[in-house]
Amino acid sequence: MTSQFGYRPLGQDGSARLGEVVTPRGVIRTPAFMPVGTAATVKALYPEQVKQAGADILLANTYHLMLRPGAERIHRLGGLHDFMRWNGPILTDSGGFQVMSLSGLRKMSEEGVAFQSHLDGSRHMLTPERAIEIQCLLGSDIQMQLDECIELPAEPARATEAMELSLRWAARCKAEFARQRDVGLAREGQALFGIVQGGTDTQLRRRSADGLVALDLPGYAVGGLAVGEGQELMLATLDTTLPCLPANKPRYLMGVGTPSDLIEAVARGIDKFDCVMPTRSGRHGQAFTWSGRVNIRNARHAEDLRPLDEKSTCPACRDYSRAYLHHLIKSGEFLGAMLMSWANTWFYQELMAAMRTAIAEGRFEAFRREYSERLNKAEV
Repeated sequence: MTSQFGYRPLGQDGSARLGEVVTPRGVIRTPAFMPVGTAATVKALYPEQVKQAGADILLANTYHLMLRPGAERIHRLGGLHDFMRWNGPILTDSGGFQVMSLSGLRKMSEEGVAFQSHLDGSRHMLTPERAIEIQCLLGSDIQMQLDECIELPAEPARATEAMELSLRWAARCKAEFARQRDVGLAREGQALFGIVQGGTDTQLRRRSADGLVALDLPGYAVGGLAVGEGQELMLATLDTTLPCLPANKPRYLMGVGTPSDLIEAVARGIDKFDCVMPTRSGRHGQAFTWSGRVNIRNARHAEDLRPLDEKSTCPACRDYSRAYLHHLIKSGEFLGAMLMSWANTWFYQELMAAMRTAIAEGRFEAFRREYSERLNKAEV
């Protein structure tokens, strides 16, 4: 097991990349989808189920964990990996997106963002330095800079202001990360990623990417997308942004998305994703399958003895009838949310594995043509 962090390219088909992100806690096969464990749990699933589904890495959130149970407490208890019983890599978001959503409960400044907790109204200050300190206390393997994520559409002046502030904060995060290594809280093999911002403005995105690349960080994320701009504009933004990022480092598209989003972004060179969609959709009765989306609440499933997805190897898809899943979800039974979340988490990992195989075999474009639209449609 290496003590270093790095990206290992294994192949390419068009712009789609096959590789490995190497960390001291294990290898992340890319393209990769990170199940979201916001509060140190992937909702409705055991850690063993997430691992069995094929996930190499999880995401947890700085904002939520700093409020409850607290980063210092998790550190005293042995760190986030031991706390949640996950021995693989963990990426922590900086909390910038969550703070953005607080609207009236926050105040931005050059120093950072002052906000009130959505839980109890307590007041906090999240600076770039504090965001890194929290992530080091948690012990996450990949840490994200604090950035300002704005709603779209945005006025050019507003997008410019947020992008430039995010660049300045990235430099402060890098300096703090180095300081945390000096004092022993950060360890060898942990990595800090920068976040490209700039709305959907081509020039702003390029300026942001150029500024972050100049900091020579171990990896780069594209943030501030999938916030209402639509898939076409999101993909156009990726088309102009990704050529500005180094080919020898991992690229992460934050908060995305649908199966079609994943396929189209991989086609453009994205390596990693995260999104709450698999588990959130599952809890509300929507399943992603190789035939398309299934709304298990639909009355036509009430006496359907077929499995959820005949092509899946997931026990939730294979061993339970649609009729039973329909009953569970309609009845509000916890087991319904658990099984549907497991099915979706498994499907997303199957999708990433299928894309990795297609890239390795040089047939990614054929895979893209067959599945990009099919998987987004309602099943017939």
